[in-house]
Amino acid sequence: MNGSVNDSVNTWQATRLVAAREIRAKLRDRTFLFSTVLFLFIAIGATVLPALLAGGPSSVAVSRPAVGATLRDAGLQVRLVGDDATAERLVRSGDVDAAVVGTPDGSAVLAMDERPNDVVRALSTSPPVRLLDPDALDPIVAFLVPFAFALVFFMTSQTFGLQIAQSVTEEKQTRIVEILVAAVPVRVLLAGKVIAVGLLALGQIALLVLVTVAGTQFGGSAGILGLIGPALGWFVPFFLVGFVLLAALWAVAGALANRQEDLAGVSMPVQLLVMLPFFAVLFLNDNPTAMRILSYVPFSAPTAMPLRLFNGDAAGWEPVVALLVLLATAAGALIVGERLYEGSLLRTNGRTSLRTAWRERA
Repeated sequence: MNGSVNDSVNTWQATRLVAAREIRAKLRDRTFLFSTVLFLFIAIGATVLPALLAGGPSSVAVSRPAVGATLRDAGLQVRLVGDDATAERLVRSGDVDAAVVGTPDGSAVLAMDERPNDVVRALSTSPPVRLLDPDALDPIVAFLVPFAFALVFFMTSQTFGLQIAQSVTEEKQTRIVEILVAAVPVRVLLAGKVIAVGLLALGQIALLVLVTVAGTQFGGSAGILGLIGPALGWFVPFFLVGFVLLAALWAVAGALANRQEDLAGVSMPVQLLVMLPFFAVLFLNDNPTAMRILSYVPFSAPTAMPLRLFNGDAAGWEPVVALLVLLATAAGALIVGERLYEGSLLRTNGRTSLRTAWRERA
């Protein structure tokens, strides 16, 4: 009994060592650091730049308090002055963008060279509006949310998965793997790589979420967070389990290749398992039947199910069932992947077939 406990402790300690080694290597990798900074800049640009480029509300000079109150309620910057002549003078000097002055027929808006549409809209009398579908999503939001879910999972799975495969192939090509296998079991190497890259991917996603939330607060789009919050909460566990599933397959692809030049051909099936669900969710997100099917397919569930939750198309029990299906698939992939990984990792006499890797374990 004590022996089995000690073995499990040693296995866990060895896995932690392998994972720590992989994390240190990636944190020194310029490609990883550059991609992280690039993603952060994209998130900042997408949330902050629109607000900066749009500019603030117009500043308006007005001499009548009642008109000023109307403009202030519309979100404009109001400057009360003593008379209309002073208001016009402020416009000419550039101190304000516009002025509202009295005329025999009512009011007039003064500006230098550009029509202040927000001021005109604030003064216009509009008929009452009755919304027939007040809960309908903005078309831009309805497109961007599925695109964002699909893109994040696609880019992360593709980028980090390829790095796992390249790392395995490099260790195999340089024969470093022979030293590693002599020190720790093969399954520990596989577990350490998957855990390390999974933690790095999760950390990168967490940074993106923090920057995006801060950007939406700054850009005045905080209301959208309430819409995507529940879907985002489910996206995290689906992302983690789906990433583990694909990471195991990427590691097997790296072990089957003997050189970096062979990796593109060997990893093509895994790349298709990442790319096809991405495009399926992207182009079929308005098809309820297709999305219902995709939300239970393990390779598309991490994006399809959160999207259905965002649109309100999924019952409360569906994400639980889909996640259980994904967990079972990931567990099966890890079991099969361990055997293929072990059966091909130490074979350096050319590209290893799946049949050979399955039959000949190291």
